[in-house]
Amino acid sequence: MKLVLYDDYKPGLLKGDAIVDIGEATREVAGRNGQETMQGIITHFDSLRGELGQQLSRGAELPLSGVQLRAPLPKPSKIVCMGANFREFLADRPGLPILVFLKSPEAILGQDGTVMLPQHEFPICHHEAEMVVVVGAQAKNVSEDDAMDCVFGYTNGVDVSCRGGWNGNFFIGKSFDTFAPLGPCIVTKDEIPDPHKLQVRFWVDGQPRHDYNMSDVAHPIPECVAYCSSIMTLNPGDPIFMGTNHQGIGPLQDGETEMEIEGVGRLRFKVSDPLKRSWPKQIDKSMAEFVRNAVDRGKLEI
Repeated sequence: MKLVLYDDYKPGLLKGDAIVDIGEATREVAGRNGQETMQGIITHFDSLRGELGQQLSRGAELPLSGVQLRAPLPKPSKIVCMGANFREFLADRPGLPILVFLKSPEAILGQDGTVMLPQHEFPICHHEAEMVVVVGAQAKNVSEDDAMDCVFGYTNGVDVSCRGGWNGNFFIGKSFDTFAPLGPCIVTKDEIPDPHKLQVRFWVDGQPRHDYNMSDVAHPIPECVAYCSSIMTLNPGDPIFMGTNHQGIGPLQDGETEMEIEGVGRLRFKVSDPLKRSWPKQIDKSMAEFVRNAVDRGKLEI
């Protein structure tokens, strides 16, 4: 199933080019806002599955063109991100040591939203298209063997990243409002037989950028979930951004972007810069080479 929030954060199921409202079916688990409602659905999904399946097959359909999709997780308790988590197509290398960081929950942006570049000085702002794992059950110190039991599903996400500045404070450049586009839906994990075999693609104004397979990941989902849970408690509805392959990375500036993960759907958003800065509209080969060289030598120097 593909779960969405739409209009005034009502819950629904995505069905082709339509939405099936599930407000009545999820009324008893709904919360005070969209995030709480989605967390309620995630937490009680096993008991809701049968009725939701009936709604999906028989419920009234609303044309997708007539609704506004929201981020399926509009304000999670935290946004967990894996850094430099791909082998950058160097199949004979193990990848860099596992790295985790956080983004501000205020950074979440929904379908067709606008990333606003900050009115601060910075050398460049990059897109990082990523698979996002959605936590389904509270997890603390889980083992890798049990980690997938804590996964509910998957969605698209972009880790917007302003480089440099802020005295080297990595968190700030990742956490401006609108710097975490997410969606358009959460696909339940039973729909994805092997998330490590999916293709991730990204476009800037129709030009291809990221194009990599999740098989290139250095630290797969069970390892990341187990590692993160050894540091902090993971809660239902927490997203874990799995990192990106930097070989397709490029600058973000005024324009339109789109990403797709096969089986998950397409996430669209615009970019607006009040200062109208611009960079070459192409893959940033220097950044791609920097990360690839780090993987080659097994050490990342930020």
